[in-house]
Amino acid sequence: MISSPLWLAALLLTPASLPGPTGLPQKGEPPLTAQTQISGGPRPSEQTAVTFDHADLSIEVRPKQRRIEGSAILSFTARAPLASLVIDLDRNLPVAAVAVDGEPLPKRAWSNPDGQLRIALARPLAAGEKVSARIDYAGTPHVAANAPWNDGMVWSTTPDGRPWIASTTEGYGCDLLWPCLDFPAGEPRSVDLHIIVPAGLKAPANGRLIGVETFPDGRTRWNWQARQPNTYAIALAIGPFEEVTAIYQSRYGNKIPLHYWHLPGKAEQARALFAEFAPTLDFFEEVIGPYPFADEKLGVVETPHMGMEHQTINAYGNNYAKAPEGFDWLFQHELSHEWFANQMTAANWDDYWLHEGFAQYMQPLYGQWREGDGRYLVMLETQRNRITNVAPVVRDKLLSEEEVYEPSRGGAGTDIYFKGAWTLHTLRWLIGDRAFFAATRRLVYGRRDPQPGNFAPRYTSTREFEAIVKEESGRDLGWFFDAYLRRAALPELVETRSGDRLRLEWKSGGPFPMPVEVKVGDRIERVNMDAGAAELTLPPGAHVAIDPMARVLRRSIAVERFQAWQATQARLARP
Repeated sequence: MISSPLWLAALLLTPASLPGPTGLPQKGEPPLTAQTQISGGPRPSEQTAVTFDHADLSIEVRPKQRRIEGSAILSFTARAPLASLVIDLDRNLPVAAVAVDGEPLPKRAWSNPDGQLRIALARPLAAGEKVSARIDYAGTPHVAANAPWNDGMVWSTTPDGRPWIASTTEGYGCDLLWPCLDFPAGEPRSVDLHIIVPAGLKAPANGRLIGVETFPDGRTRWNWQARQPNTYAIALAIGPFEEVTAIYQSRYGNKIPLHYWHLPGKAEQARALFAEFAPTLDFFEEVIGPYPFADEKLGVVETPHMGMEHQTINAYGNNYAKAPEGFDWLFQHELSHEWFANQMTAANWDDYWLHEGFAQYMQPLYGQWREGDGRYLVMLETQRNRITNVAPVVRDKLLSEEEVYEPSRGGAGTDIYFKGAWTLHTLRWLIGDRAFFAATRRLVYGRRDPQPGNFAPRYTSTREFEAIVKEESGRDLGWFFDAYLRRAALPELVETRSGDRLRLEWKSGGPFPMPVEVKVGDRIERVNMDAGAAELTLPPGAHVAIDPMARVLRRSIAVERFQAWQATQARLARP
């Protein structure tokens, strides 16, 4: 997901924000239940007692009515005795019929009062038994108030008036669109996806295109197959798209299909963005490892909202903006999520920073790969000034997406991006490149030697990452992760100078033996602070600079004053 409401102004210029036809649902309509707005967090025992084997989804989109009609065949294996199925589905999409293992159920056997569809099984299942449920549903899906930060459908039009439609579901969850298990570890192992759209429109989606069927009235059905998409990755992207394609020869010896679907009239801008696909992919494959979905595609589609990491069909809505670093930050950010969110998925939203912190860090890292240390440091500085320290990044409990992302719910907000990225920057310096990238590779792939075909999407956690770092670095760094992730306030380095003596001492909420570089005159030395403090003897009149290359994330009073000034200016600018 993209990081900050600072980009919302750009959305005000898109067709998505124009008033819709009278009588049709507008932004924020129809309303959602409290249950539907929860994604993740504690789950019913019936959901954790199954393995989600397969989803066969058919969705017809009717733009004129702002309506969808769907049929989902969901296959599960019981991991424990099971008497009923509990499946998340927004009640704005009423269920017309349910069948279990091909047998239609009477209406009394299922109900959905608040957004969790409960289906009573004719007989209890034993562990290891399989069951299949078909759910037919239709209705008016919730319209996003401000996608992708507030989820739902975006019903828009192209400049010449044709439908241009998209959906996002990361925050409120997959149940806005289809019957699912709405928590991160609820991914189906495989999906067949069939999207039916009006004549003249295309429906790029997840995975491999199996074929396109045309009905007598001109409607088309787009048939896709995907393996283990994350729960919010299944999305709609519909429009009169044109397509740019190529085949990428990977450094790992395999070939990867590249696809970009863009609006008509954007061919020149589209080809310029498409030219970034290959070098960005090469960066990730060199620094992190093989593209995880090479057997399907690397796909991007232009959308009437900013963006989202929809597996193998990332949403792009940055209006081809230019930036001083010379690459499109949004394309690069969403592509990074193919490794950090789609291949490696946090099983609990509490570990959300593993998606966004790594994705955010990949931007200065890409700048360093392209241009060197200067670009890396400039890009990191921009991120440093946006760290707020309002709440811990990790709370070590089962949380919903909103409880992590929303400060009003006690969450760390955008610190999962910027503080997460700076935590990784400091960790890389502390343990060195070899250990850092080895640990990152194991986190993503679950192994040290990833090659195309020898890994699969996996779940992980902050605790696992800590254990991997310990193994790769040979050091127990629990104090490091506690300081940066489990406490809100940053460690503060206190400097006391008396004559030729300089004392450095860390103030933190616990042990913090972080070394620091000190520049004395023209010489830089790394000062160990195993007990959280150290003293240096200085030459007479020597000039001293602490941490001259900004290696260590620590409290900065200057940044705090800058942020306070920014907030004051913003208040004064309001009408």
